[in-house]
Amino acid sequence: MVEKQFTITDEAGMHARPASALVGAVSKFKSDITIEHKGKKVNLKSILGVMSLGVPSGSVVTIAADGEDENEAIEKAADVMNTEGISTQ
Repeated sequence: MVEKQFTITDEAGMHARPASALVGAVSKFKSDITIEHKGKKVNLKSILGVMSLGVPSGSVVTIAADGEDENEAIEKAADVMNTEGISTQ
């Protein structure tokens, strides 16, 4: 298992447009990928799950991947988090 923490810097928090880009980017991977905020962990391949977290700006989230392509999945998630302006590592 591989995991990384991110601080949400988008002033709107984790809102629908960047969350959708993140979900779309990681959905192609075979690994199980989760995002955790305040002890609640959801499937990062589910837009409803991600939106249910209600992650505000300034929060720290942990993205974890477990499976055969876990390293590539984490790298892609980190790339999208940065390019979409959602967070910093």
